[in-house]
Amino acid sequence: MSRKVTAHLFNSLNGVVESPNLWQYDSFGPDEAQLMTEVITPVTDVVIGRKLWSEWSGYWPQAEDPFGQWINPVRKHVVSTTLPDELPWNSTRIAGDPVEYVKNLREHGEGGIIVSGGIETVRSLFLAGLVDELILTTHPVVTNAGRRLFDESVPTTRLQLLSATPTPPGNVIMRYALRQPE
Repeated sequence: MSRKVTAHLFNSLNGVVESPNLWQYDSFGPDEAQLMTEVITPVTDVVIGRKLWSEWSGYWPQAEDPFGQWINPVRKHVVSTTLPDELPWNSTRIAGDPVEYVKNLREHGEGGIIVSGGIETVRSLFLAGLVDELILTTHPVVTNAGRRLFDESVPTTRLQLLSATPTPPGNVIMRYALRQPE
């Protein structure tokens, strides 16, 4: 039985997922924190892009809040061609094709897998059919710059809405699964 792979991204109303730290935190409340807790509790492995790993590995090892208590011991698998093979912070650099690596990862071990960052990584795993659940927390903001998860390179793909939950700050948390062919 394969392990569940989840990707969770924050996005603007116009689909931007890049640099949510620039527009997200003024509308992050208890409902969003509860969702994060639900999503990360069963996770034992995180697939993460180089840029986000570099940011997080400089901050979270010293943090003792609930997210820090979770992220520090969890296994991190870093998509990078430039980082060294030996990484600190319970991290492993993914050597080779990330899609093949995640296929292998989901077939071995226990616990869930979450993809946290690296727009291209999330997109490539999604297109390969490896993302079992896509969670988008849509914030009530339109931003004039930044990359989108789904650009013109993504073919038309039907998703199944699992849930849509509005939150008091005005966000909508949408959970999707890839729609299975009928």
